[in-house]
Amino acid sequence: MNERVPPSVAAVICTRGDRPEFLREAIASIVEQDYPGPVEVMVVFDRAEPDESLTEPAAGREGPARRVRVMRNDRAPGLPAGRNAGILATESELVGFCDDDDLWLPDKLTHQVAALRERPRALFASCGAETVYTDRTVTCLWRKPQIAHVDLLHSRIKEACADSFLVRREAFFGPVGLFAEDIPGGFGEDYEMLLRAARHSPIVYVPVVGVRVRVHGRTSHFTGHWATIATACEWLLAGYPEFSTERRGFARIAGQIGIAWGMFGMRRNALRWARRSFLASPLEIRSYVVAALALGLVPRPWVQRRLDAAGATS
Repeated sequence: MNERVPPSVAAVICTRGDRPEFLREAIASIVEQDYPGPVEVMVVFDRAEPDESLTEPAAGREGPARRVRVMRNDRAPGLPAGRNAGILATESELVGFCDDDDLWLPDKLTHQVAALRERPRALFASCGAETVYTDRTVTCLWRKPQIAHVDLLHSRIKEACADSFLVRREAFFGPVGLFAEDIPGGFGEDYEMLLRAARHSPIVYVPVVGVRVRVHGRTSHFTGHWATIATACEWLLAGYPEFSTERRGFARIAGQIGIAWGMFGMRRNALRWARRSFLASPLEIRSYVVAALALGLVPRPWVQRRLDAAGATS
């Protein structure tokens, strides 16, 4: 990364084309970054026809170079493959991501590029986010200058959402690789990417709010897809044997699997995972919830309400 010339940045937005107003706002938030270097927005349409009119916000604009392109996802359906399609279609030195209904705040890139320049061996940067609900706004900030692999084994670290990722392009074609397209249903692909990246070097964390996540009454795409959640979490444990040495982290994932199988109605599977969660860490509350659910002591709607209130899928 040349110290005198601002590196080029590509921002990949994946969309199904069903939220056009939010999508245009997401694009505008990237085009209007105060970053002095060139920025390209790559909008990847997944199972939808690309909207060529989206390229207009960058046309004739004064200031640093900005470009908006649209393309069809030419890989497998779903978010991981869509992001990979966008990565492969760009050539910028750095790559970031934004959901089609979220926003980058104006100084996100300026702060993150500066942080990566200070850490030339780092591959990956993240930053804080604010989540806007109907009645409140919640700020999520990680209080350390980096996120280590062990931190991610202990916790999902919601303070590092996918909208905040900024990655050296070389990482995707070298030590880290592209987003995993074989995760069942694509569930947790952003968390898996963080785990994989942190195996090679800690994630640089910029302690500023750089993105705005807009909930506007939505629930997770995976809400109710219990078998997908369970099998994806099992896939994660199989792919990351490090969890076996971090008992708290293993208990957390095992508890998620137990809840998912319990909500799916597979009582035996749920109790088996509740037991594994409890044995790894008796402090993991999910193991008790799973046992109560499987034994009929609490109803599924009660568990769903608690998950919704916590902003969790399992």
